[in-house]
Amino acid sequence: MTDPNELPHYTEYDTRLAAYAVIRDEGRILLALWNEGDQRRWALPGGGVELAETVEEGVVREVHEETGYDVRLDGLLGVDTAVFGPTRRANGTDRALKAVRVVFAATITGGELTHEVDGTTDEARWFPIDEVPGLPRVSLVDVALSYLDGH
Repeated sequence: MTDPNELPHYTEYDTRLAAYAVIRDEGRILLALWNEGDQRRWALPGGGVELAETVEEGVVREVHEETGYDVRLDGLLGVDTAVFGPTRRANGTDRALKAVRVVFAATITGGELTHEVDGTTDEARWFPIDEVPGLPRVSLVDVALSYLDGH
């Protein structure tokens, strides 16, 4: 176990609050192709929550921006925390990042599948859930699927 006295103080690293949606339909899941970092990978639709937004407002906005769909949130699936060192950050900073990722179940209520333009994702696509393990993907996809499995 790490000695708490050796850990950086919370003012010495960045914290990012983000919210994501698990949207399923007939054995499929909706994913967005994340274009930042060292390689393009599939991710849950969602992203950073703006300062004046609630977590719920943030995920609804992000899903619409990345997929074109309007959604209703059906409940909280879980909250995941991940720590990324400076070398894994896409913005070139020398500070570590603590990512707090809130994951909701959601249902489409309107809109039309549309790809984001000039954003952090290039494409949104439905995949059969059993094909997800073979996709290049961010770790949060697996975390979200484990929430669905009750783990």
